[in-house]
Amino acid sequence: MRLTHWTDYSLRVLMYCAASEQREQPATIGEIAEAHGISRSHLTKIVMTLSGLGLLETTRGRGGGLRLLKPAQAIVLGEVIRQTESDFTLVECFDAEHNTCRLDGHCRLKSSLRLAMDRYLEVLDGVTLADLIAPLDPAPGARGGQRMHFVAGLPRPPDGVVRRPRVHAGGESR
Repeated sequence: MRLTHWTDYSLRVLMYCAASEQREQPATIGEIAEAHGISRSHLTKIVMTLSGLGLLETTRGRGGGLRLLKPAQAIVLGEVIRQTESDFTLVECFDAEHNTCRLDGHCRLKSSLRLAMDRYLEVLDGVTLADLIAPLDPAPGARGGQRMHFVAGLPRPPDGVVRRPRVHAGGESR
């Protein structure tokens, strides 16, 4: 269960755009390519796909760039992965058209791997883009806000931004 570079880069673009939502200027392909050391040309193709999937808005020209079309909380990781991964054939027997395995129908590998894949995607269905860019929890015993630190591959937070722990149902902070 390994993601292709295409999906990995797709997630990086979406995370970068989500982390840039509060900026006046939208993120650009060149900015993301430089931040991640990825070919600008390759990212352009990925951005066009994400735009076609209704995840990104692209604006050309001066002041243009990339913005999320949906709130980060509404973009579910499992759905993005299903849309950007090209092949979930973990083993030959998953592909009825090309299967030549002589054990097919006589072993439990196929059903075990199918269950593992289903559970893998089930976990990812519970994760949103907002979850991926949320700052890490403060150290145990830390009080008050925690200053956000620069994370390579994501845009720098504006000066003076302080993170306050989010409080969820039950009063727990994450």
